[in-house]
Amino acid sequence: MAQDFGQFWTQATQQLPQLDQSWVKAMDAFKNLDLGEGASKIVIPPEKLLELQKQYTQEAMELWNHGLQSNFTFKDKRFSSDAWHHNPLAAFSAALYLLNTRTLMSLADAVHADPKTKSRIRFAVEQWSAASAPSNFLAFNAEAQKKAFETKGESIAKGVQNLLHDIEQGHVSMTDESLFEVGKNVATSEGSIVFENELFQLIEYKPLTPQVFEKPFLLIPPCINKFYILDLQPANSLIRYAVSQGHRTFVVSWRNPDQSLSHTTWDDYIEQGAIQAIEVTRAIGGSDQINALGFCVGGTILTNALGVLAQQKRDWVASATLLTTLVDFTDTGVLDIFIDENFVKFREAQFANGGLMAGKDMASTFSFLRPNDLVWNYVVGNYLKGETPPPFDLLYWNSDSTNLPGPMYSWYVRNMYFENNLIKPSKLSVCGEKIDLKQVTLPMYIYGSREDHIVPIDGSYASTQVFPGKKRFVMGASGHIAGVINPPEAKKRSYWIGKNNYFPKKVGDWIEAASEHSGSWWTDWSQWLQTHAGKKIAPRKKYGNTHFKSIEPAPGRYVKAKA
Repeated sequence: MAQDFGQFWTQATQQLPQLDQSWVKAMDAFKNLDLGEGASKIVIPPEKLLELQKQYTQEAMELWNHGLQSNFTFKDKRFSSDAWHHNPLAAFSAALYLLNTRTLMSLADAVHADPKTKSRIRFAVEQWSAASAPSNFLAFNAEAQKKAFETKGESIAKGVQNLLHDIEQGHVSMTDESLFEVGKNVATSEGSIVFENELFQLIEYKPLTPQVFEKPFLLIPPCINKFYILDLQPANSLIRYAVSQGHRTFVVSWRNPDQSLSHTTWDDYIEQGAIQAIEVTRAIGGSDQINALGFCVGGTILTNALGVLAQQKRDWVASATLLTTLVDFTDTGVLDIFIDENFVKFREAQFANGGLMAGKDMASTFSFLRPNDLVWNYVVGNYLKGETPPPFDLLYWNSDSTNLPGPMYSWYVRNMYFENNLIKPSKLSVCGEKIDLKQVTLPMYIYGSREDHIVPIDGSYASTQVFPGKKRFVMGASGHIAGVINPPEAKKRSYWIGKNNYFPKKVGDWIEAASEHSGSWWTDWSQWLQTHAGKKIAPRKKYGNTHFKSIEPAPGRYVKAKA
């Protein structure tokens, strides 16, 4: 049996001791969650509710009776400094907040509802919890108060300056952005722009080896970010690593769309983007075939292009690498909570006559997937403590957002995330072709990150069930970015390799049979790619060729445009 939340809320508030109004407000917030149309009712088994009520009442009474005299020890890094421990009132507020948060999360976990509704409840509670932490408010943050006293108010003055600066720039500073410049100390690999159209510039990189492989190598990064995540610094650049392994390397640098591209479609990104890049790379490389890599959405774009080329009988790609890429959108992780029919229809109506999906809006969405680490941590440091965040190239890239053409974005959301049409044979029409990924038979290297919250490991692995050709699946440690950008010299993390040609339906079964290896998956991938790269030849002395000539030095103009 289960009862409606409104009924058990009335009973709960009658039984809870009147110890703290913040708990009552928290329960109100839980009751009034807006989960959208179509969400199932929030119901919790009565026995579970009574258990949580009893547990909360007991812990709240203990906290009330002994809190001001207790020495609290917090594992939560938000309350780990000595200032919290030496201030009884602050320590009590932190302990009470953590108690309320634990109870609310337990309530969310106890809900009986459809999976999407339950995920939305948990996400909403996590957002409320992160935003309401006492560490976010100067009146309760003992550490910020201590710093204000020690600096005679200078930290508060600096915090106000930081706040005004961030309001002006339109986003919370995650790093000292003044210390970075694209082409100067990020995206510094030597190369040249050898082709450009309205959608992208194609970068060719200078060879670093006395010989190069015959087949050129093309990287297609995500268009929702800038390409230099693959070229942050020489020590962690996947692009430089590929060049150092003897590959004649080309990279797509997507344009940051403005109003002139407000009517651009998904087909444009496939035909004038990925396929055009493949064609130009073949021509400059003087090879019938190339090897290609797609990262995240870039991998989805590459997959669409391969589907179109397969239908057109154009055997232009010898092998493909997919990094943290969704092809089968059955498991999209936390992003699934945003996608339903109403959301898709809203976006389609919004962009029916063109427009841009603002980069700052997408950046905010991704940041709030990890609110404590990517939002409130910087609110506290920048504004309450008056600190300047330390320089970090990855966070500079993360803040360098890009727009998307509205029609392209809304089509992508409906056909990929919502309807999962890409894996349905001949369901999807792209560039005038009814694509069937079973016709994409080229060898593939498929990589997924074990702790990825944007492309879950189940989603990355699902591609092994889609493509019929020879494939290799490798799982790396860490998340969406840190798992991918893991150079061998760093000697960090590890990766897993499965049994040859063993691709069970569930990733858990694959993991159970896989073997762990220390270090970076890059070395395994490099060895695999070399088997598809052809013979070694002398590198050319000039960028481009007689038809596609050097336009400007890398990284080019497009990557420097701000959203």
